[in-house]
Amino acid sequence: MKIVTLIPGDGIGIEIAESLERVFLKAGAKVSFETKHAGLTSFEKTGKLMPEQTLQSIEKNQIAIKGPTTTPVGTGHRSINVFLRQHFDLYANVRPIYSIPGVDCLRDDINLIIVRENTEDLYAGIEYMVGDSVAHGIKLITERGSRRIGRFAFELANSLGRKRVTVVHKANIMKLTDGLFLRCVKSEGEKHASKLECNDLIVDNCCMQLVTKPQNFDVVVTENLYGDILSDLASGLVGGLGVAAGANIGEKIAIFEPVHGSAPDIAGKNLANPTAMLLSGVMMLRHLEDNAAADSIEYAVKTALSNKSTRTKDLGGPLGTKEFTEAVLSNIGK
Repeated sequence: MKIVTLIPGDGIGIEIAESLERVFLKAGAKVSFETKHAGLTSFEKTGKLMPEQTLQSIEKNQIAIKGPTTTPVGTGHRSINVFLRQHFDLYANVRPIYSIPGVDCLRDDINLIIVRENTEDLYAGIEYMVGDSVAHGIKLITERGSRRIGRFAFELANSLGRKRVTVVHKANIMKLTDGLFLRCVKSEGEKHASKLECNDLIVDNCCMQLVTKPQNFDVVVTENLYGDILSDLASGLVGGLGVAAGANIGEKIAIFEPVHGSAPDIAGKNLANPTAMLLSGVMMLRHLEDNAAADSIEYAVKTALSNKSTRTKDLGGPLGTKEFTEAVLSNIGK
């Protein structure tokens, strides 16, 4: 039995974390949850956004799953997600994007993975004011960071039997930063040239092609800011953030999470869609090699989504959080 740190988070995180626990129990997942807190909910209770005991739990267990946390726009505290990624050096963000039968998608044959460098770029948070009227941000790209995300992307593609890795950049304009990233990742790709095709796209062209012909993409590897934007764009092609799972992976520690927000306006109203949390749990179970439970949960979620009468309201169905969870539970073991 593997002990996993569970961080419910803020807003709807409490409800979808409860759904996850119930589904894992029914599926017989070889996981025991150790619940800890972070975010605004934690701050209101303890005065700390990220209690030391939460960090210690993640460090001890080396694997965690978290719900969404609230990040103020333009002011206030920094993102809890960014903090965790940098604190534990979770350098690889992995976002599978695929069509789910029954969910309104642009096409029914989308099946790609976006691998995003997770610790550098403008998201490193190196910002300062020059006087009162100029804000300055530094775009940090290193050879080490670029090579290791490139290596991760090609090794992931190879392990999953994928055929092509696309490097996304803006090296035509940012010749030093993005130029370094592109060179390093393509250099890693040369080590896999016998098995994997490697091409590159400028980020604006990639956005256009994702919308017009997403079926042509396989694995995409890119920098932090572009990856954040592209992965949300791609999620919109397959039903939105409510069905988008994610993982943040480092050398020793991995944290899994749905990629949507905390939606405080609907918190506690039985309106949240737990699909992304459940599918993030499936990713975590595969990471732990508990494939039987992962397969059972994935089947149950997809079966519920395939029928309009057992979908949540955001996907055109009639069900709330609790009722959808019951529908998933009824399909486990079939």
